[in-house]
Parts: sequence; C-alpha cells; structure tokens
Amino acid sequence: MRITSKGQVTIPVEIREKLGLLPNTEIEFEVIGDAVYLRKAKGHFTSAQNLVERMRGKATVKMTTDEIMALTRQDE
Repeated sequence: MRITSKGQVTIPVEIREKLGLLPNTEIEFEVIGDAVYLRKAKGHFTSAQNLVERMRGKATVKMTTDEIMALTRQDE
C-alpha cells in the first residue's frame, strides 16, 4: 500500500467492514511510538443523532407513551 501525493491511503475493504467504516465516518489517528492506530471517533454523531442527544431528558410532561399517542390520534 502506498500513500498518494495528496497524503491519502485506501483502507482495505476487510478492515472497513470489520470496523463499520462507512463513507463520512469520523475516524481518529493515534501515534504510539512508530505505529499509527486508526479507530472510529468516539462522541461524533450524525445530525439526527445530535438532535436526539440534545432532546434526551428534556421532557417535562409525565405521560405514558400510550397517553401521548392517544392525544395525537384524537378525531376532531
């Protein structure tokens, strides 16, 4: 495997599949001695995941899911 003139390398498909590295996956590099380690970045979420994380624990209404669903399904 070679580094391109732009400093890029191709991660072999076997490694991408084993680690679940899809396009646009955030990764981290760590240098230890003369070795470089690559891993999925921790704490990086998609925009949908960020929205859910920001909303988690913010509800103030003490209703069950069934009660909320009943409200959304009421006929007018």
